[in-house]
Amino acid sequence: MSKLRILVSETFDPWFNLATEDWIFRDMDPETHVLYLWRNSDTVVIGRFQNPWTECNTEKMEQDSIKLARRQSGGGAVYHDLGNTNFTFMSSKQNYDKSVNNKIIISALEQFGIKAYASGRNDILVDDHEGAKKISGSAFKETKDRSFHHGTLLINADLTKLGQYLNPSKKKLESKGIKSVRARVANLTQYNSELNHDELCKAIIKEFSDHYNEKCEVEILNNDYLKSVAKLNSYYETLKDWKWRFGETPKFTHTLEERFSWGGMEVHLDSHKGIITDCVIYSDSLHPEMIELLTASLCQISYSVDAVKSAVDNVKKQLPMIIEELDEFCSWLVKQIA
Repeated sequence: MSKLRILVSETFDPWFNLATEDWIFRDMDPETHVLYLWRNSDTVVIGRFQNPWTECNTEKMEQDSIKLARRQSGGGAVYHDLGNTNFTFMSSKQNYDKSVNNKIIISALEQFGIKAYASGRNDILVDDHEGAKKISGSAFKETKDRSFHHGTLLINADLTKLGQYLNPSKKKLESKGIKSVRARVANLTQYNSELNHDELCKAIIKEFSDHYNEKCEVEILNNDYLKSVAKLNSYYETLKDWKWRFGETPKFTHTLEERFSWGGMEVHLDSHKGIITDCVIYSDSLHPEMIELLTASLCQISYSVDAVKSAVDNVKKQLPMIIEELDEFCSWLVKQIA
């Protein structure tokens, strides 16, 4: 008889929920079939090898207090709010069957009169009068002894925010990171207005238990649970850290250009793992010492607003006679990289 484990999160903290996924994947018995259901408050979640600055409008996210999380698995960027229900399946590599997981989700939706179907490797779709609409996307990872499948179900997500936060402002960024592919999406409440997170979770749990013909007690996860599991807490601290969320970014080059009243500035920044590894500035400014000091100060710092402001402040201390020019340059530069 198969062993089952069902976990349901009561917290909306994305780093807690993704840390729980890592804990499931790394530390739980692979011979156990695990189902984990969870939701995040307003968050953009990017794939393991994506660049947040090319995938997201990081400036607007900062303004609107939208969290950024980077997951361990691949795939593209997604926006999560409380209108998303997220699912995670884990089993041994030998017993893993992605089609079974999709069948569990699709059968759960059938309980609400929604006819959905799997498409390609990652998606679950629903057809309507406008054609196929994506209501679920997935990502996968595996090791020598276990396999892992997770995805999101759009129940009543704010789809306007998908465009606000997942479309970066136009910047001259050349990134080696993986790009997201946009698709036509729809909320499940368009097909059944009474569907909600709690009822969908009950349906998924029922289909999961029925498929394996076994019952188990549902484990409720909260912040107290986090504190009680050392490895889970360790994963949590890693995932919420800036070094993981931004510092794991692949190499990219950011080229910026602006003309000020005192001269033109063309700035080339090379970045890797969230650090500006090289800076080259071309300018017709009458202050060559400013260009030299800025070039040196902007190198080997984090690709962040605070680090750039600090670097320019150091130059201002050395060149107080042109502090207004430096303030103007700094205001422009931080807007470009935010």
